[in-house]
Amino acid sequence: MLPNRLILIAAVVAACATVLPAEDKKPVAPAGDFKPMFNGKNLDGWVNVNCAPDTFYVKGDEIITTGSPTGFLRTDRQYENFVMEFDWMHVEKEKMANSGLFVWGDPLPAVGTAYTRGIEVQVLINFAPKDGWATSHGDIFSIWGARCTPDRPHFKGIERCLPSENRVKGGGEWNHYKVTGNDGAIKLEVNGKEVSGVSKCNPRKGYLALESEGAECHFKNLKIKELPSTNPKPEEVAKVWEGHTSLFNGIALKGWKTEKDAWKVSGGVIRPTTKEVTAKETLETEKKYGKAELVFDWKMPAKGEGGFCGVDLGSFAVDMNAFGGSLVGWRDGDKFEGTRRGKDVDLKPGQWNRTVITVDGKKYSVTVNGKDAGAWEEKERAEGPVRFRPTAGLEIMNVFVRELKPKE
Repeated sequence: MLPNRLILIAAVVAACATVLPAEDKKPVAPAGDFKPMFNGKNLDGWVNVNCAPDTFYVKGDEIITTGSPTGFLRTDRQYENFVMEFDWMHVEKEKMANSGLFVWGDPLPAVGTAYTRGIEVQVLINFAPKDGWATSHGDIFSIWGARCTPDRPHFKGIERCLPSENRVKGGGEWNHYKVTGNDGAIKLEVNGKEVSGVSKCNPRKGYLALESEGAECHFKNLKIKELPSTNPKPEEVAKVWEGHTSLFNGIALKGWKTEKDAWKVSGGVIRPTTKEVTAKETLETEKKYGKAELVFDWKMPAKGEGGFCGVDLGSFAVDMNAFGGSLVGWRDGDKFEGTRRGKDVDLKPGQWNRTVITVDGKKYSVTVNGKDAGAWEEKERAEGPVRFRPTAGLEIMNVFVRELKPKE
């Protein structure tokens, strides 16, 4: 037995040895606080953003995506720093099969695509381009306007980290991913070993999402442990869901009405089959809207006929000329009551544009590609459907609506 004086000295030395320099005092999350992300029964806690109702479904203890249409299933809340683990399996054994995990994404798709802005953790098999710019082993990369820095610079200079080794099993076999997102950095462990990573991500807080991209993929054992915040700046946080819901499921025109065969759907895009602008060949929702905000993407061909997109939100009609400018009007049924000239905006034929139309009582406004195309104050008018008018070459996707509640 040591004398009391020596015991005291030993205790002091031991205590001092545990003191860390100030720069090493990083917050540490308590162990053992993983929470399930899937209840094994339904998709509570998840939001089908832009896919058909059966694109993502539950069977047994798995979330399964059919892969059609392309799109994503996101969490119903944002995450910042976390450790997420899950198992995945593609059923395809020979052909390329694609899916993914989107990290720190926005609630709605980016302009002209079915996918969100964010960082993608690849879930892919049977893909091996000859020049090796991508792999099937767990690549991580930025998509649709997000930014990141690969842990190992890519030989093409793109924001994509290629894995250090191949640890992914083939079709019909389960793989385990451990994804750690912390302070704008993402690390991926494939079947027990870290193989890829990125840093300096923007956004670095947002939604997590499972991707549908043309192939059946199974997910199970999804769980997450949240880590302490590292205080991202507002510009480093993804957009927050404001209540928009999809009016188009990417496959069919359910919830819409039109003359038979006047419009068609292919590749997640709506197109008119007619060149004539007639009332019977318009495409309109079965539901009517009063105070609401409509978001949609549209494109006209770079050359040829056409050149404008015509759409109504209730009694508010907007014609946007792809070669510059917009014209708005107010309807009484099918009759125009009057028109106003909107502001010129920078529209380029052959490229996707995002238009936001807001009708809030007596106030009406239009933005195109984030720029003000005009705002007006008129009398409040009756409810009406969302209505697209056909014109040659028009393409439409990502149609969302948000009904506005009365201000308290």
